[in-house]
Amino acid sequence: MPDLPVPGPASDPVSGSVPAPGSASGSKAASGSEAGNPPAAGPLARLSGDGRATVSESFGQTTADVGAGDWVALLAAARAEGYEFFDWLTAVDEPPEEFAVVAHLFAPASRSRLLLRTRVPRADPRLPSAVGVFRGADWHERETFEMFGVVFEGHPNLVPLLLPDGFEGHPLRKDFVLAARVAKAWPGAKEPGESDHGSPSRRKTLPPGVPPGWGRDRGA
Repeated sequence: MPDLPVPGPASDPVSGSVPAPGSASGSKAASGSEAGNPPAAGPLARLSGDGRATVSESFGQTTADVGAGDWVALLAAARAEGYEFFDWLTAVDEPPEEFAVVAHLFAPASRSRLLLRTRVPRADPRLPSAVGVFRGADWHERETFEMFGVVFEGHPNLVPLLLPDGFEGHPLRKDFVLAARVAKAWPGAKEPGESDHGSPSRRKTLPPGVPPGWGRDRGA
């Protein structure tokens, strides 16, 4: 049986040359962007260098934190460095003082990801809109506005997206009262003493998210 040929390193499709071992073109792992990290230089690095942004990495996730005034500049810098796919944007309620606004971007060329974060005061949660940089942020900002009450200044149409007309409050804030848990009985198993098995009764507890004494006058 004849010996099979041993395949050599692939040649460059344009020049026809074979990359040398350990060269930048011959080893993708040598590039920081190929390994899932943002490039070492560029607008994002400049924001970090002048103290306007703090870039960190934890569990393989690169994160950039900025003040609210530099939010749009951070988004634009990330897009200029190849993070052109806008994945999602939302908020996190961090009582008692603030909300964190978080956006996730993806760079198709390098297949790397970047998490962007900023914070706004709970008393007046306002942030410049990202729609001018990523049009895909439109619906994400509308949802964050109605769920958390964060106002995105400059948004072209900041109106509720999911909730019915006339809905009051912001359901994803941690101080939002889950009235439905009091107004309507929970399905499934009941508290001891409420079933037909004659179990001993105990003091009822309010469902999670309902302040003590809330709704006692209702239905009286």
